[in-house]
Amino acid sequence: MLETLHRIVQEVNAAASLEQALAIIVSRVKQAMAVDVCSVYLTDETARKHVLMATDGLRPESVSMVKLDMGKGLISLVYESAEPINLENAPDHPRYQYIPETGEERYHGFLGVPIIHHRKMKGVLVVQLRGARRFADDEVSFLVTIAAQLSGAIAHAQASGEITQLEVSSQQSSQPFNGQPGSPGVAIGQAVVFYPAADVEAIPDRKIDDVEAEIELFKNAVKAARYDIQTLVERMHSVSTMEDTTLFDAYLLMLDSESFNGKVIAEIGQGNWAPGALRITVLEHIRFFNAMEDPYLRERAEDIRDLGRRILSHLHQTKDKTEFPAGTILVGEEITATMLAEIPPGQLAGVIAVRGSRTSHVAILARSLGIPAVLGVRDLPVNRLDGREVVVDGYTGRVYVSPARAIVSEFKRLARDEELLSAELKQLRDQPSVTPDGEAVPLLANMGLLADISSSLSFGAEGIGLYRTEFPFMARDRFPGEEEQYQVYRQILESFHPRPVTLRTLDVGGDKSLPYFPIHEDNPFLGWRGIRISLDHPEIFMVQIRAMLRASAGLANLSILLPMVTSVSEVDEALHIIRRAHHELMDSDKTIVMPRIGVMIEVPSALYQLPALARRVDFFSIGTNDLTQYLLAVDRNNDRVAELYDSLHPAVVSALNTMIATANQLDKPVSICGEMAGDPAAVILLLGMGIQSLSMTAASIAAVKWVVRSFTREQCAQIVNKVLALESPYAIRQLLNQALENAGLGGLVRAGR
Repeated sequence: MLETLHRIVQEVNAAASLEQALAIIVSRVKQAMAVDVCSVYLTDETARKHVLMATDGLRPESVSMVKLDMGKGLISLVYESAEPINLENAPDHPRYQYIPETGEERYHGFLGVPIIHHRKMKGVLVVQLRGARRFADDEVSFLVTIAAQLSGAIAHAQASGEITQLEVSSQQSSQPFNGQPGSPGVAIGQAVVFYPAADVEAIPDRKIDDVEAEIELFKNAVKAARYDIQTLVERMHSVSTMEDTTLFDAYLLMLDSESFNGKVIAEIGQGNWAPGALRITVLEHIRFFNAMEDPYLRERAEDIRDLGRRILSHLHQTKDKTEFPAGTILVGEEITATMLAEIPPGQLAGVIAVRGSRTSHVAILARSLGIPAVLGVRDLPVNRLDGREVVVDGYTGRVYVSPARAIVSEFKRLARDEELLSAELKQLRDQPSVTPDGEAVPLLANMGLLADISSSLSFGAEGIGLYRTEFPFMARDRFPGEEEQYQVYRQILESFHPRPVTLRTLDVGGDKSLPYFPIHEDNPFLGWRGIRISLDHPEIFMVQIRAMLRASAGLANLSILLPMVTSVSEVDEALHIIRRAHHELMDSDKTIVMPRIGVMIEVPSALYQLPALARRVDFFSIGTNDLTQYLLAVDRNNDRVAELYDSLHPAVVSALNTMIATANQLDKPVSICGEMAGDPAAVILLLGMGIQSLSMTAASIAAVKWVVRSFTREQCAQIVNKVLALESPYAIRQLLNQALENAGLGGLVRAGR
């Protein structure tokens, strides 16, 4: 059955709609299990009904008409128990309920399995037999696996409104998509779908006015693709046998096929642009090949996909560049920093992505730009959103598509409130970051681009707490030389002089790669990254250190931060190289002073070596992003476990409390440079624990300053004591948010003032 299961899964994944996916499921499962009936019931929580959505075996006219009350019948029993119910003779069971409309009185053998998505019940998948028979264990396992595969498609359809028909463009929806808050704020605008040029499946639908012109574009793209393949065939003939070129001959036949070209042209005739029509046709052909019994023919599905990519590449060359209207909400499977950079200044209003998390690079960039973002929206129907009105709530992680007028009106009011709040926060720019009881808490900026200098200064940053030096490395096609790095570092140090600047040494690996220095690992976050790479390549590390030291000449405001430190031996090796570089440079420039050296505390092992590390370095900087990831064993960029990633988890809070207390006892300055430093609720905790400075995206400084100026250290310490007794991240955040509300600062963690 494994081969059958694989084929069904492929067909379901390629289905164009939920209706098609359900039809595939009931038909294929009935055939594979040799049963008389296969049906799918979906649960309507609001109406408290189980609705028959698809069947192969029961009366077709009963689909969507039969609605079973919750709490009654065998379907409800499966739903309530959330486990398979396997009965030899269903009519003998006390919960059996006969439904005349379906004609199921003829069936006895019954197997129902729950359809569960992210711990939530979505419905029940059922197979039935005329005869009385209990299903075997392998049959139960097979059906459970099919139900698990179906659950994602159902959740997607419910979120998009496909089940309730709210997806119809002429109607409006009040049901949101749920993701993860990536950047706070609210925005209302027009969705513009961004997709990789080679990803056929990600192409959105887009309406066109000139059908004939669009058909001509498609035909020209096909001609160009045919020319490419003919060129490949000629090249291959000189080095290969005739048999090796048969694949390309098949490509040429498909390019001339009426079933392929005619389908695309027909879709264009319906008003869809050529790339969208191509996507529909390619996926339809893929489903056709995936359904074939012959393994060789099933593999041809990938050939169809490749052909689609070739045609799409030529369509991209002829289509105009994407237009970005005012109020653009950028939408995509995955949004990158370079995608954000392509949008003209002032046009971008919000960001929505299927993948990503609060600590991903695009989230950090969105926060620095002050753009609301919602990431990890797994059920988002991306290719149906282009041009639609959307609302982004970056506080709750919710997205509304074609929202009801009442929702739009409410969010417009909240947006106006935010503008007023923003104006109030700007007035704090020149106010000192001092608590009501007189303790100064310096607020510094995290930055990675030279363009961040002006914004950091304009937001009132008291220095740079973290400059990510990997950005100049990522922007080149080779390792930058000493002079190139010197110019970058000198500009930063001069711009902020005499304010402090902390330059972090090269921190690549994990989720950050260099195009000219690829690192391929099965588990990159536990692999070759940070200080490990620098010490393994001292020639690269020495060049960077020399550039930093030279840039500090005559300024004396440089601190160097070492990332991903897991042992004191790494610090010893790094210090040896830094001292050697300083000694060499002193011969030519006596104004170069030895900078302050610090380590990032972001790996649990460093927590238990603080006294030894304190004997070697001048300060500690806690990187809460990776620290949370490693303490909770949660990949912070994996949307499947994004809900588990929370810096306010009791274990993280306890670890932070221990670190800060230990650092203070050791008389070592300690700061926070992770995203937690820009979270107004978390700042209350950090102040109460005794943190000495905070470093964050420049756009967060005003909000954090408001918190600092509103709470005494003693008030925060009392709140910390309450938090340490709590056992869930939700309870901790609720307590902290309530403290902000009580202080009149609720607008920092929710929409509105």
